[in-house]
Amino acid sequence: MKKIVSVKSAPAAIGPYSQAVWAGELLFCSGQLGIDPAVGSLSGDDIASQTSQAVRNVSALLESQGLSAENVVKTTVFLTDMGNFKAVNEIYGQFFKSEPPARSCVAVAALPLGALVEIEVTAHK
Repeated sequence: MKKIVSVKSAPAAIGPYSQAVWAGELLFCSGQLGIDPAVGSLSGDDIASQTSQAVRNVSALLESQGLSAENVVKTTVFLTDMGNFKAVNEIYGQFFKSEPPARSCVAVAALPLGALVEIEVTAHK
């Protein structure tokens, strides 16, 4: 059985998908762009501001469900430019301070809204 998660503290879905979905003890969070939920647009045009906001959005989804970074077991990071890998890692590492989750990082041709980074996570309760 699944349970749909929809919260105002993270950006609304920009398509036909849910912000997150519970399936048993696992929370599957849709990829988070660097969208500031207060204004509904990207938080900046640089990798640092977008990554920081994407991480804040992931955190908001987790916290809304009583979870934290410590509950995350897998992430996928999508980058439009692998040249941004180091900058993203620095910010990502501040969120996952100890015992980081498994991760994939892939380059993509483009992301919605012209974003530079997208981060999706799976967490365990």
